Amino acid sequence: MSDPVLATVPLGFQWPTLDPFLFCVHHDDAYPRGDGALAPAASLAGRDLGSDFQVRDGWRMYHGRTIPGFPSHPHRGFETVTVVRRGLVDHADSLGAAARYGRGDVQWMTAGRGIQHAEMFPLVHQDRDNPLELFQIWLNLPAADKMVDPSYTMLWAPDVPTLRLADAQGRETELEVIAGAFGGARPPAPPPDSWASKPDSDVAIWTLRMAPDATFTLPPAGKETGRVLYLFDGDGVRVADRHGAPKTAFQLRGDAAVTLQNGPAESQLLLLQGRPIGEPVAQQGPFVMNTRAELQQAYTDYQRTRFGGWPWDRSDPTHGDEDTRFARHADGRVERPKAS
Repeated sequence: MSDPVLATVPLGFQWPTLDPFLFCVHHDDAYPRGDGALAPAASLAGRDLGSDFQVRDGWRMYHGRTIPGFPSHPHRGFETVTVVRRGLVDHADSLGAAARYGRGDVQWMTAGRGIQHAEMFPLVHQDRDNPLELFQIWLNLPAADKMVDPSYTMLWAPDVPTLRLADAQGRETELEVIAGAFGGARPPAPPPDSWASKPDSDVAIWTLRMAPDATFTLPPAGKETGRVLYLFDGDGVRVADRHGAPKTAFQLRGDAAVTLQNGPAESQLLLLQGRPIGEPVAQQGPFVMNTRAELQQAYTDYQRTRFGGWPWDRSDPTHGDEDTRFARHADGRVERPKAS
């Protein structure tokens, strides 16, 4: 059988993706103690505030000027999947919805016809550091669904299946199933308008944590399915017959089972897979449509309507200093994670 590894690419800040995915980035910031106002208890001197993407002292402010994160900005035509492994994120949007989530929670936001939102990283702890680690993944919408109503769905950590799978020597691989299914393990359903909700989309988002020297086999997916495996932490993993260097993306054949053999240190990986949407992509900044004319219309609509305006008194809203996770939707419904 031919090599299941089709290509390898070194990982930079923004990771390479395949249709139906548009974008993937891994934020890993060692934020210090908070100052009591959810900002870093540290000097911000020398930072390019408003566009601070340079790691300094182990962390970045991104577009935040006092609190790290991404103040209000618009989206249209795709979805964001935000997987928060450590730390907290404060969400606010133009529909009036709000959320504080993290520590294994996932927010799946369908931008659809248009939404503004903010994603701030509140440093709630004053007595200890506030590390943050998350993946932000952009998943395209097909033309038929690009103008659906915007909304978001919460996948709370206690509801996301985590499996511990031992190889013949008893060495474990921990598999978190965020989208798709693995055997009988199925996560909560994605939003109904998502490409991932289509029965034949074959979308999967999994994270893997492999113990030293552990072996794990990715089961085959569909023949047309695109797959990218990202080795973002560890000293190296053998992928099929290839040595996988640290910080590498592996494009894999969809219909092949692929055996991973970890090296002597723990490794962590992310898998993104899905059947391509197969439509033209016209992307500029925060908008993803099918044609340049549709992009121009997106900018015109945003300038005219602001996608519902901004009901908050600041561009970087946060939700208090309590260490409590919640989601308040545009219809007033409030949900919280179950006790884990």
